[in-house]
Amino acid sequence: MHKKYCDRVSRRDALRVGSVGMISGLTLPRLLELEATAATGKTAKAKSVIFLFLEGGPSTIDMWDLKPEGPAEIRGPYNPISTNVPGTFIGEHMPLCAQMADKYTILRSHSHKDNGHSTGYHYMMTGYRASFADGQGGGAPVNHLFPSLGSIVSRELGPRGNIPCYINLPDPMEAGGPGFYGPEHAPFVLETDPAQPDFEVRDLRFAPGVDGTRLDNRRKILGQIDKLAATPPTTRPGVMSTYYEKAYQMITAPDARKAFDIAAESDKVRERYGYTSLGQCALLARRLVEAGSRFIGIDNGSWDTHFSQFPSLKEDLMPSADKAFSALVTDLEERGLLDSTLVIMMGEMGRTPQINNRAGRDHWSMTQSVIWAGGGVKPGQTIGATDNRCMYPTTEPYGVEDVLVTIFRQMGIDTSKTYYTPLGRPVPIVNGGRVIPGLMA
Repeated sequence: MHKKYCDRVSRRDALRVGSVGMISGLTLPRLLELEATAATGKTAKAKSVIFLFLEGGPSTIDMWDLKPEGPAEIRGPYNPISTNVPGTFIGEHMPLCAQMADKYTILRSHSHKDNGHSTGYHYMMTGYRASFADGQGGGAPVNHLFPSLGSIVSRELGPRGNIPCYINLPDPMEAGGPGFYGPEHAPFVLETDPAQPDFEVRDLRFAPGVDGTRLDNRRKILGQIDKLAATPPTTRPGVMSTYYEKAYQMITAPDARKAFDIAAESDKVRERYGYTSLGQCALLARRLVEAGSRFIGIDNGSWDTHFSQFPSLKEDLMPSADKAFSALVTDLEERGLLDSTLVIMMGEMGRTPQINNRAGRDHWSMTQSVIWAGGGVKPGQTIGATDNRCMYPTTEPYGVEDVLVTIFRQMGIDTSKTYYTPLGRPVPIVNGGRVIPGLMA
């Protein structure tokens, strides 16, 4: 059974948006050895990004931007609590994040106008709006050629060592594909949850009866066949040849296999992150950053809280996010990796200030909080503000393009670049946007 959003779009259908050329499991980017340099020639602040995507739409008014003076149908049942940054308050069910608010910054005035799940996800991952089969915003999403955040990082910076440059876990990120960039910039997808006791990345082990020598012989034979066939890299045989080569590199690289071995972590460390999908994915992401991965996208679902929202947030969703984010940022700092790792936590939208008649909140993209840490971020801030009902920003709003430009600039990617589709259509890396003022040190 495929997961459906409230708008009845299946996960399979949503994956079609922006996922041209992605084959999950064995989609490793080509090997390049490039260090990030900004357009000005200065060294990039961030070498890696960990992107925690709370799929479905986290409720900003219950987590990061509470309105205790509002009416009951707006403010909800939760209270704000003090953080270790004077004057900054967040939700009472984020106590661990409250204790280390001096390590991250809250952007409260993020705002855009796409209230759809699959389309909002596509917009956030690519910077381009999705369209539909009927041309009017209805019907099935149409495939797009726009590359995702991680694929752009892959093309511009390339990998560091044997670890894949761009990784999705535990599942493919919707609209997380390479688009017209081609399969060499598609993500390596785990398709297995590190929170499971039997977690194993199946593509990193030898097949039964196959050892290293036999695998090497197979690779040589395959290479000879490819030369005889002389298949262009854009054809299906050529694409699969690329996948086979990447798979070989991964299977035969001890450091790559070691990076995915989350069982090597102590019980104390694993408990610190929380034995949840988000927690263990965050821990694995830290290991992958240590090994040299550039962009790790974590897809965490179940945030589409239209009904009975408050028990779900209190008991499951917020504690998981609180523990995972606080542990990840603190752990990166303790290991000397926070300055070079940009950590972002957000969703495709927020939730309505007005509580509906099913004790939930509906879609609301006009206000959302985005949480930033590391990678050159100036910590301990709150940027932007919303009105007394959390309906609209009362300060300068910052949109999707601004978030993407800021990420790319911190990684030293020239956002003025334009690439062309096979049909000659120009596609800028970012369609407008600016660095968010005051966010970076």
